[in-house]
Amino acid sequence: MQAIDPLRLYRLPWTLTDNPIAWLEPTMQCNLACDGCYRQNVKEHKPIEEVQAELDCFARLRNFDGVSIAGGDPLMHPEVVEIVRRVAKMGRKPIINTNGLDLRYELLRELKAAGLVGLTFHVDSHQGRPGWRNKTEREMNELRSEYVELVARVGGLACAFNSTVYDDTLDQVPDVVAWGRENIDRVNTVVFITYRAAIADGFDYFVGGQKAEMQKLVYTIDQPRRTDITARDVARVIREAEPDYEPCAYLGGTVDPQSFKWLLAMRIGTRRRTHGWMGARMMEATQVIHHLTTGRYMSYAPPASLEAGRSLMLGGSLFDRGVRQAAARWARSFLSDPRDALATQRLQAVVVIQPIDLMEDGRDNMCDGCPDMTLHEGKLVWSCRLEELRQFGQLASAAPTRVCRQVEASPELRARDASELPSA
Repeated sequence: MQAIDPLRLYRLPWTLTDNPIAWLEPTMQCNLACDGCYRQNVKEHKPIEEVQAELDCFARLRNFDGVSIAGGDPLMHPEVVEIVRRVAKMGRKPIINTNGLDLRYELLRELKAAGLVGLTFHVDSHQGRPGWRNKTEREMNELRSEYVELVARVGGLACAFNSTVYDDTLDQVPDVVAWGRENIDRVNTVVFITYRAAIADGFDYFVGGQKAEMQKLVYTIDQPRRTDITARDVARVIREAEPDYEPCAYLGGTVDPQSFKWLLAMRIGTRRRTHGWMGARMMEATQVIHHLTTGRYMSYAPPASLEAGRSLMLGGSLFDRGVRQAAARWARSFLSDPRDALATQRLQAVVVIQPIDLMEDGRDNMCDGCPDMTLHEGKLVWSCRLEELRQFGQLASAAPTRVCRQVEASPELRARDASELPSA
């Protein structure tokens, strides 16, 4: 199996200031306690005036296409409909990121009337959902399908799903990828997020030169647990089930250029058949053309545009190898299954996100050009590390325990400023 080479993929051009997404957190309250959550669950909602101030701040700092309205769970905010309305009034795409527990048909209709463009549901087997405990990811597909039906009843909304990947669910990823294909006409995006936590064993953490009380953070763990699953690991298990799976674009890391922090693939086909996967050149053309015509990079393509697989195969074959291969398979399917070949050919994104990696020397390998930047005191910050700012006032820096012991043992090293330790 050939390794995925970042030099053959399109490096998404997203930057801190020119990025498709702004990450808004109007509430810290949630009705689930997911295993991989990185946010303290507190019954605290931002008033609508503060939400508006953050939207205005985003507009000053970031050229964005859509707003991920997250939390906590945003459906618990008493003014979530008004928040959606205000995002839409800005000319941006409001996207609700939710676990779905509080979603009802009437509320969804109200949200759509306010300007909602789409939803991303977080559903996985480690959420402790009532009635869904100890289920496999294949079994969780039943719940995913319930949410798909609800969104389809309202119609006209983008529908995405994400799930956290753990050591015991890594081999179940293909079950969710297959479910995505079977629902390609109603599910636009499937996302896998590899599990991460702050590792207490083997590292010491510092804030302002003093040891940090990392137990204050919800994502600190003491017990041994695998926190190093990579995007390559997820891609490998997908490819074992679907050998022609081929990513086309990525975001790199701030420290490790070979890491895939966001790994994007774009499926082309129908519910029964995947004809192929979009190549790097087609993805580059899509992003560049969208930026040239709108002034922004694209997020959450309208569902109707994802039905243009036939046009893409006919036009993109001239310059994109992946699209050309998909078009050839589609042409051959006219002989084997004409009805399937004549059906609407759709596009579906399969994304793998590899959050913060703690390097051996204590440096933090973050997402370079992260779309999930949020705000803290008027500044853009990584949403996955917001709790450090809330608890400590600044990001914590890590150093291997062995380095710290050398500092403690040496009078010469003790005299040095603690800031010389490896830091984020």
